[in-house]
Amino acid sequence: MTARGLALFLALAAAAVLARPAQASSCGEGLAQRVQGSGLTVAFSTQPQPIKVGQHFELTGVVCPASRQPMPGTLRVDADMPAHRHGMNYRASTELQADGRFSSRGLLFHMPGRWRFIFDIGSMRLTHDLSVE
Repeated sequence: MTARGLALFLALAAAAVLARPAQASSCGEGLAQRVQGSGLTVAFSTQPQPIKVGQHFELTGVVCPASRQPMPGTLRVDADMPAHRHGMNYRASTELQADGRFSSRGLLFHMPGRWRFIFDIGSMRLTHDLSVE
């Protein structure tokens, strides 16, 4: 292989590695929360932290498929209170990027208690429970 061919090969290999979504083992370094299941890991954090009752907050994170699976095409973030059998009074808007990073805005917990984040990713669902004071 010529030096030019080797340089082209290395450039293409580096581009392929950078284009892959983050893997579960290094998923969302520095993000506060993590939920796993169905071959996916979701790492996320909220702003502000901690979540305050009656105040809008934002959730940002990353979806990491296991074993180099392609990213599911859709992501919906929601929340509910299982004990009360109701959800939020607001519908969040979520933007999912090709690299697995996402941002959800417009979330609001209108009462204290046990809440559950719901991540619908393609045909899969992951949940994460939390208590809000």
